[in-house]
Amino acid sequence: MKSRATLQELEIFTAIARHRNFRKAAEERNVTPSTLSHTISNLEQRIGVRLLNRTTRSVSLTEAGQAFLQRIEPAIQDLSLAVDELNDWRIAPRGTLRLNLPRSAEALYLRTVLLPFRERYPDIALEVTTSDGLINIVETGFDAGVRFGEAIPQDMVAIPFGPRLQGAVIASPDFIERFGVPQHPLELVDFPCIQRRFPSGINYKWEFCENGRPLNIAVAGGLTLDSDYIMIEAVGAGAGLAFVIRDLVRSKLKSGELVEVLADFAAPSEGFSLYYPSRKYHSTALSCFIAWLRAFNRACES
Repeated sequence: MKSRATLQELEIFTAIARHRNFRKAAEERNVTPSTLSHTISNLEQRIGVRLLNRTTRSVSLTEAGQAFLQRIEPAIQDLSLAVDELNDWRIAPRGTLRLNLPRSAEALYLRTVLLPFRERYPDIALEVTTSDGLINIVETGFDAGVRFGEAIPQDMVAIPFGPRLQGAVIASPDFIERFGVPQHPLELVDFPCIQRRFPSGINYKWEFCENGRPLNIAVAGGLTLDSDYIMIEAVGAGAGLAFVIRDLVRSKLKSGELVEVLADFAAPSEGFSLYYPSRKYHSTALSCFIAWLRAFNRACES
């Protein structure tokens, strides 16, 4: 083991052999000629073989040195090429980024985050899978996931994914004309509501806030769905009240196609987070996406 050469020693030896000159090799390696001479002397002494013939005026390879150079030079070139290729990944990142998002997050951020990222990094393949259920992103092969904060495993690193969001209870104008408007969340028991069921089988309790305190209501109704967009369609058809992310219906509320009720009891806003394993190094694709998302978040705050 003691006679084994280090990569640095091999690179120094090939530089000297290529230039046949300690000074030029030292300039290439950005060290002093004496450092190179000392390194080669230590290598020769350790392996017990003379590699270079050197005088004050010239440097040449011994027969053993020439044979050694022929064996290691292709490997050294391959290593240099490998490092250059890594630099190419840094300059023009590539690879595959696999993300798992809730359907609502994909709908909200496809045009503002995901597609612009693809345009900025065309060599990164973006694979997005939507799932409203809680999954183990490591076991299922994802680089990162997106969820609301309380659903993120504690052993993950998390950063905000877009601005904070707020829920809204919505209805169609026809529904309001038929059933009226609830004045308090507790009155929802008297109104047909569209329930939201999670993949776990649990129905979502609508979240409100009264006098600074949380108020969660288990609503009732004969229609249960599992998608914000389908719920919005059902509300438009007059099927009942529904609780959805306000940003998903902002344009419909503005046009009057839908109506928001109980806005005075809206719970504090919360946002999605991107989460990923807390390892030191990540893929180039994930590192680029994290930087991209941080820039997007700063733009949203300004």
